[in-house]
Amino acid sequence: MDRWLTVLVERNAADLFLVAGFPPAVRIDGSVTPLAEPALSANDIETAVVPSLPPHAVTAYRQNGACDTSLRREGLGRFRVNLHRERGRPAACVRLLPMTVPRLSDLGLPEQVARLSSLPHGLVLVGGATGSGKTTTVAALIHEINLRDAKHIITIEDPIEYEHPHLKSVIEQVEIGIDAPDFPTALRSALRQAPDVIVIGEMRDPETMKIALTAGETGHLVFSTLHTTDVTSTIARIADSFPADRQPTIRQDLAMAVAAVLTQTLLPKRAGKASGRVPAAELLMLSYGARQHIRKNALQHLHQEITITRKQGSFTLEESLAELVRRGVLTPEEARNRTVHQEEIDSLLR
Repeated sequence: MDRWLTVLVERNAADLFLVAGFPPAVRIDGSVTPLAEPALSANDIETAVVPSLPPHAVTAYRQNGACDTSLRREGLGRFRVNLHRERGRPAACVRLLPMTVPRLSDLGLPEQVARLSSLPHGLVLVGGATGSGKTTTVAALIHEINLRDAKHIITIEDPIEYEHPHLKSVIEQVEIGIDAPDFPTALRSALRQAPDVIVIGEMRDPETMKIALTAGETGHLVFSTLHTTDVTSTIARIADSFPADRQPTIRQDLAMAVAAVLTQTLLPKRAGKASGRVPAAELLMLSYGARQHIRKNALQHLHQEITITRKQGSFTLEESLAELVRRGVLTPEEARNRTVHQEEIDSLLR
């Protein structure tokens, strides 16, 4: 295991994949490359990974067939480990975790995103596919608050990915499986600890969503991530997670609690530029109009609301893509491939 982790670090890879019947593989700049090693057996994977896990993760894997945990190796760094089963065999994904929290200005996101760190209260939803940088963006926003404000911040994660230092803020970081059994329990407890800011690593169930909505309505600033692709699907994902008879009430809660919705994706830089990926994003700062559309379940109008609220900091994905093209880090063809609003991107690229 340590040898593979060393390769992960030395090659500056994002992920290590261990799948039976295939050599170990790493993801570098978005592409998966097998190592020059023999194909792994099921026993190879379990023998390498299980001894590295803390006891609660081993128990979860034995009982449920999957576990998430963090792992620290002196001289190498911190890693997030997901051990699971596929086709009846063990498999693992290991992600290299940064040792320091990034500054928001270093992520390449539109400058309007910084406004999210200054919101007084409300629920901020950050959507995107797996590996799109959602957790990094939230961590950078928390770091901005930590640098600027004397706040009490509580993060609830599974596992903890970024370790925040105590700067101007006091930060408590709760890891599921070690400090609390699940997200709802941790979140209910956090609300009794006088927090100013709460981070929910991921909203996976209706109970967590409901508590998060309540927290956003009652004066807390709450950040959470969801696996979604755009502003509309992010709002819809929460409402659709509840039974049909409860959805009208949840939409009312969403309209009251949500302060902003940010979604992002990572795109490969155009050939000739430095290697790596660059983020494209979309941001809706909620106004009266957007709240009314959420209440009425008229989510198809939210894209228009983004254009209406530009002065409040909103911007469309198309505007973000066009800016990347102007900066020379994305080709016009790639920008057009990433949008569903073709007329808008065509107009911006003229």
